[in-house]
Amino acid sequence: MNTQELVAEIKQLKEERNAVILAHNYQVPEVQDIADYIGDSLGLSHQAAETEAEVIVFCGVHFMAETASIISPNKKVLIPDLDAGCSLADSITVEQLREWKAGHPDAVVVTYINTTAAVKAECDYCCTSSNAVDIVESIPEEKEILFLPDKFLGSYVEMVTGRELNIWDGACHVHEKIGELNLGEKQKEYPDAEVLIHPECGCSTSCMMKSAMYFDCEDGHIHSTSGMLNRASESEAEEFVVATETGILHRMKKENPGKKFYPANENAVCEFMKMITLEKLHEALKYDQFEVKVPDELAERAHLPIERMLSVA
Repeated sequence: MNTQELVAEIKQLKEERNAVILAHNYQVPEVQDIADYIGDSLGLSHQAAETEAEVIVFCGVHFMAETASIISPNKKVLIPDLDAGCSLADSITVEQLREWKAGHPDAVVVTYINTTAAVKAECDYCCTSSNAVDIVESIPEEKEILFLPDKFLGSYVEMVTGRELNIWDGACHVHEKIGELNLGEKQKEYPDAEVLIHPECGCSTSCMMKSAMYFDCEDGHIHSTSGMLNRASESEAEEFVVATETGILHRMKKENPGKKFYPANENAVCEFMKMITLEKLHEALKYDQFEVKVPDELAERAHLPIERMLSVA
């Protein structure tokens, strides 16, 4: 089938199955274009919780589909490619977390959503880059906090809140490579561009420390992906340097046709996100593959920190 035929059949299958297609902002353009909802991890979690569809096809990576299964245990959750993993989620195992917790028995454990269901089940709070600051600020100041697994997001939250955190030494391999030098070169290339930075990026901490040089932090130039999209639409700037995975540029250009967007690093491409294709999406719907189902006992334990995340958002 050509692309047009493939899109038509996906739409037909979606109606027949009473399915909803959720796609992350980093997905390939053709998958974003056919999705019912596009968003970041927090936005898609809300959609998974609120949808009345019987089937959720999650075009993202595996931990996202797990989260949807935890939130909506009575719905069938499909992921078009089971191998679509996450380097950040892989940076901590449940065994490592249990050992870390044993050394800090009174600490509150906050996990970024980019973790497995097993890790979430060992935590007190889940968060995304959209609400990590709010989650940490909701915890009593006298409480010790273990923050995992992203060291850059953890450092960002530490600087914004003024709280001292114990931070796990994990990182997203895509965001980590977007460093200060790389960003500085782009700023020289596009001196009139506004800079939008995801807090997972390797440059985020140094940019916070040099905020007078780079941007006004109060103006909110460090953002989650959804925050970046909002800023791009609301800002009077006509050019933007975007420090995150390059997949978001498709949506930015689509929603802001009169503006120009440049990646801070052209090589910031997540090979796991790009594993989902129209063909695989079609096969998932047609053949009812591949289901992601979190076991009931584990899902029950992981649900509480996710529920707390959604209540703060």
